[in-house]
Amino acid sequence: SDVLRLKQADVFDDYGAIKQHAFIKDKKTGKRNTLYLKPVMMDLVMYQQWLKRNGYEGTTEWLFPSTTRPQKHIDERQFYNVMAKVGDLLDINYLGTHTMRKTGAYRVYVQSNYNIGLVMKLLNHSSEAMTLAYLGLDQVSREHMLDKIDFG
Repeated sequence: SDVLRLKQADVFDDYGAIKQHAFIKDKKTGKRNTLYLKPVMMDLVMYQQWLKRNGYEGTTEWLFPSTTRPQKHIDERQFYNVMAKVGDLLDINYLGTHTMRKTGAYRVYVQSNYNIGLVMKLLNHSSEAMTLAYLGLDQVSREHMLDKIDFG
């Protein structure tokens, strides 16, 4: 929901170039969070082109404008509907509004060699325990992982 409230000026500079960072305030906790945009730069370039082609550039301040009311951003319900349609097209029945955040966090966790501190900071969580629980890494999951390690 926090990303849905981004404005084009939060992501693109006055010349249309993509900024290195965007800043959001977590609606749930009130904490500020910095979004590092370099990993999604090409996606943002393609999205910016889509905004231009579909007449949204210069007509709305929102990065994710409502298609019916471009003076407003899409809301969580609209985003859920979009994700549900994508899930139907891909034959994935669990694709929802939170899936991308959770999947992204888990991928960072694995690809960063299980750096829970990094994931905790990215998610703006206040503890590693909260992040582990969020990722679904409870005691049983940890024990299954440990069973596969050769302490030899």
